[in-house]
Formats: sequence, C-alpha cells, structure tokens
Amino acid sequence: MKTKNLVLAIALLFSLNIKAQGMPTYDNTNFISLIKQLIESGKQTSNIIKTVQFMKKAKENIEKVNDVVKQLKAVREIGRNNQRLIDVLQDDLRDILDSPYIKPDEVARVSQSFTAIVENSLDTMDFIDEILSSDYLKMSDAERAEILKQKELESKEMVSNITIKTKRYKDIISFRKMQDKVNNRETEY
Repeated sequence: MKTKNLVLAIALLFSLNIKAQGMPTYDNTNFISLIKQLIESGKQTSNIIKTVQFMKKAKENIEKVNDVVKQLKAVREIGRNNQRLIDVLQDDLRDILDSPYIKPDEVARVSQSFTAIVENSLDTMDFIDEILSSDYLKMSDAERAEILKQKELESKEMVSNITIKTKRYKDIISFRKMQDKVNNRETEY
C-alpha cells in the first residue's frame, strides 16, 4: 500500500506539465513532506485495519459469552420451575389425595395426571443434562441456548398446567365439601 501511494505521488508529479521561465525549479521540501504524509497515512490505515479486526474478535467473544449467559439463565429458570413443581406435589397433591371428598377411583386418575407431569419434567432434565454435557450433534452455543429457551418455556407451561390441575381439584374438593354440608345439615322447623 505504501508503494502504491509512492508511485501514485511520483506519477502525479511527473504528469503535471509545469513550465517556468528560465531554469526549472524543483522543491525538495514539499516532495519530502508529501512522502512523509503518505507514509503516515499508510500507518494510520494499517492501525485502523488492526482495530477493526480486534473489534470483530471482541464482538464474537461477547456473543459467545452472551449465549452462555442465556444458557445459564434458561437452566436456572428450568430448575426453579421444577422446584415449584416439587413444592406443589409435596404440599397440594398430598392435601388433594388425603381429602375425604376425593373418591377412590379419582385418586388413581389424579396420581396418573401428576405422575405424567413429573415424568415429563425428569425427561426434560435428562435432555438438558445431555445437551450441556456433550456436543449434542456439534451444536453452536446459540443453537444450544435456543433449545434451552424452548425447554424453559415448556417447563413454565408444565408449572402452569400443574397449577391449573391443582386449582381444579381443590375447587372440586371445595364444592363437594360445601355440598356435603348442605346435604347433611340439620333442619329444625
């Protein structure tokens, strides 16, 4: 690049048809300062190119870190959702199954319903472990983060489903309890 600039400057100087009276004059100082400016310009251009390359690498590194952070956030949220699921199962499911207002044939259906959700949760955790512990078909971090985000949404949906089912069963118990009170009240007329 420096050579090209130098050749261009020399060609420019020789192409000008300068005429003077008497002896031709030639100013060395201007020519030397022009060459110095061209060399300095070449150095600045080289530094700018190096800066651009550095910025590209920095951007790539930031994107990698961003993808890892997304993965960690998704895994943490999935873990929280599974903890919510466990809390619901420990507290609410026990109350539902121990209620005298749930019929014996309903206990099996309630148990199966909640068991399916728990099995899905465990499968999700196994899948996440597989994604994070292996290359999983040579995925990039962004692709892995996308799958984890999808699994996070599925776990939120799972928590929502179990919350709805729990509320539905509690409403059934509440209704049957109220119905029992109405049917078994003492009437004194």
